Amino acid sequence: MLRSTILKGTLVAAGIAFCSASFAQKGAPMDLGKREYDSNCASCHGADGKGNGPANEFLKRSASDLTTLAKRNGGVFPVARVYQTIEGAGAAHGSREMPIWGRDYQVKAAEYYMDVPYDAEAYVRTRILALVDYLNRLQAK
Repeated sequence: MLRSTILKGTLVAAGIAFCSASFAQKGAPMDLGKREYDSNCASCHGADGKGNGPANEFLKRSASDLTTLAKRNGGVFPVARVYQTIEGAGAAHGSREMPIWGRDYQVKAAEYYMDVPYDAEAYVRTRILALVDYLNRLQAK
C-alpha cells in the first residue's frame, strides 16, 4: 500500500514536471493553478478573485470575494475548507450554483484517459491542489 502510494505520488509529480518543462521550453511559464482558475472560476469570481465576474449578475447570490479568505479566517488561509468547497463533497460547498468540481474533474479524466490506466483520485487532487495554491497566492496582504 505504501509502495503504491509513493509510486502514484511520484508519477503525478513527474507528470507535472514534464508539463512544466515542456511549457518552459516555449518561454511561457506554466501556472496550473491560474489556468484552473481562469478556466473554471473567473467567470463568476472575476479575473482578480473579488467576486465581480461577468456571470455574477446571473447568480441568485453574488460570488464570494476569494481574496479575503485568509482575512476572514483570522489571517490563516483555510486550506482544508477551500479544498472541500472546490471538491464538493463537504457540507461547506456553498450554494448549489457553484459547480462540484471534483465530479467534473473525474468526468474529464475519464474522457481524456479513456483506455489508459490512471488514478482518478490523483488526477482530481492535483487539479484542486493547484487551484488552492493559486487562491492562497491571491490573498490580500
